[in-house]
Amino acid sequence: MAALKKPLTILLASPRGFCAGVDRAIQIVERAIERYGRPVYVRHEIVHNRYVVENLEAKGAVFVDELDQVPNDRPVVFSAHGVPKAVPAEAGRRNLLYVDATCPLVSKVHREAERHHESGRTVVLIGHAGHPEVIGTMGQLPPGAVLLVEDVSQVATLDVPDPKNLAYATQTTLSVDDTTAIVAALRHRFPAIQGPKMEDICYATTNRQAAVKAIAARCDALVVIGAPNSSNSMRLVEVAGNYGCARSRLVQRAADMDWEWLGDAKRLGITAGASAPELLVDELIEACRARYDVSVEEVRTTEENVVFKLPRQLVA
Repeated sequence: MAALKKPLTILLASPRGFCAGVDRAIQIVERAIERYGRPVYVRHEIVHNRYVVENLEAKGAVFVDELDQVPNDRPVVFSAHGVPKAVPAEAGRRNLLYVDATCPLVSKVHREAERHHESGRTVVLIGHAGHPEVIGTMGQLPPGAVLLVEDVSQVATLDVPDPKNLAYATQTTLSVDDTTAIVAALRHRFPAIQGPKMEDICYATTNRQAAVKAIAARCDALVVIGAPNSSNSMRLVEVAGNYGCARSRLVQRAADMDWEWLGDAKRLGITAGASAPELLVDELIEACRARYDVSVEEVRTTEENVVFKLPRQLVA
């Protein structure tokens, strides 16, 4: 007689998974392949998720690091994270057909940075060095016009040309709590600093972090489905740890799950970063069902109905 499976309650955080910007970026690549045929080149991972990238490769997308890898007669898509101004300028110089899949909320940060620069302000960007979104935002302005701050400690040593002519902007996928602390430190040291009316952290990042905060203390363990190079996914692991679930980790998909790590957990939290498809959530739940007697409780903290339009060149 088969041994009885141990019970496992899954607390499913909602909202989770794809945001409107990721959804739009994937559709842009798919539409471009339909319209222009295979292959369509994509500069950098369109979003930070291996499954999504491999799926698009199978449909005819070719992912490259730089424009010099794109032939002159094929279209290229820029990733959802945004690109420095030099990239579309180079594409234009080569007469490349390009489609910009930058998330509209990232584009909004770009425009804000430009407006501050035109007004004579130095822009302090709160973000992670080397992240494609940060490289893209800093690349909207001339070298030296944007100063990067990664944590509160860096605020104290920040060297600015004119403390009365400052503004700040933020990467869209940061920890809400960490960013609040950095902004407070900036305002304390530079009282005249200007900032956006609403924080630049996007609705999806904020909502996914809020959903994790709502379940973390009730979970024995929590899994975030996402990629290790996905900023918003990594922040969800941190938030879970900070809000009561010390046993929290990132898993790319069910095959990567360490079941021994789960141990004697009776309540497992599951969420997914903004670039992880729901299919990977379903896959993990099914893998749990194979090992446990599973019951699922969805914990929803807000409804999302944001949709971003596709670029005109793919709609007409």
